[in-house]
Amino acid sequence: MENRVVSQSDLRRDKQPLLPILSRLSLGFSIYAFQLLGTPILWWRALYPPKIPPVTIKKYNCRPSLPIRIFFPESYDPKTSQAPLPTVYTIHGGGFCLGQTSDDDEWNARFASMHNVLVIGLNYRKAPSYPFPTAVYDLEALLLATYDDESLPIDKKRIAIGGFSAGGSLTLSVCQLPSIREKVRPSAALPIYAVVDKSMPTDVKPTTRYYKPGLAPGIRADPTDFLARFSPMFMWSYINPGQNLKDPLLSSYFAPRDTLPPHIFFVATELDQLAHETWCMASKFAGRPEPPWSTKVGQEQVADKKGELILDDERFAFEHIDEGGKSSVRWLLIPDQLHGFDHLPPSWHGEESLRDAKSKEVAYQKILGEWLHNFVWK
Repeated sequence: MENRVVSQSDLRRDKQPLLPILSRLSLGFSIYAFQLLGTPILWWRALYPPKIPPVTIKKYNCRPSLPIRIFFPESYDPKTSQAPLPTVYTIHGGGFCLGQTSDDDEWNARFASMHNVLVIGLNYRKAPSYPFPTAVYDLEALLLATYDDESLPIDKKRIAIGGFSAGGSLTLSVCQLPSIREKVRPSAALPIYAVVDKSMPTDVKPTTRYYKPGLAPGIRADPTDFLARFSPMFMWSYINPGQNLKDPLLSSYFAPRDTLPPHIFFVATELDQLAHETWCMASKFAGRPEPPWSTKVGQEQVADKKGELILDDERFAFEHIDEGGKSSVRWLLIPDQLHGFDHLPPSWHGEESLRDAKSKEVAYQKILGEWLHNFVWK
């Protein structure tokens, strides 16, 4: 019998499997336990609000259980100013199961003031009680409600939508909906360390990145990817058995380019099992050769300069511009940092890693905002 070469397409999963009953019970117990353990944190936040509170918290009749958080630039007084502001919507992460809009408060407040934009933190209901596609349509409803809210100074010609991790996935999902494409018309999407390909086998993903013991002490030097421990629980919670894993609303890697905003800025982190799939999507949309799973993302050695991005190496940064600037794709890989590095508890980092993370967070925020103002919205 002739041997056939196995391609990546052969390895992709088509449908979400139905797991054995004991596996389902174990995963269900785990995710509900995580959600239950998070309840005291919500009570604590209610009693002791964050140091960087939003300027406004609003609810809309379309989703009264999902408050949104609104950040104005420090230089802007919403009580006296009527000038419209470029607007960036953000969507928080948490594996589609955990997390709160307030998780992004520090990021949102800094970005609003750094770039003189309005930032609106959106909300959505969580799996497993509300599996795919509930969150996508929650976000659609809130986007349309805020867009029609005349009390918000949204510059309707300068809108971008971004998100972190699961929120990055949801960014690329909600942007495909006809109502968002035709009415809101976001000019840019900003998926940040997003999960974009649910069909990629979960046992393959951790093999597509480098592991760097030279970054010890701290979690960056771990020989395993911390996200790999939680991914099976998150995916089981969010995706019902039998669901097509190549549905573009679920795995945006398969979305036609013309269903997404004209400009997309992909941000990924080098020490992250999700980075490779984002690299593949960015390369495909930029018309570049798509890297095979056997080619690891980033570089094996620790970066020479701490606290700095690498902008002169196409493994870490590239840009493709089509049609005289009418559409574009950018790729930025944050060197020597973890998934969620700018949202992780400081104790997970260690002193040196935390300094590195803070520097790189500010650096990529600066690049994102300048790209929006000087290219996308120019």
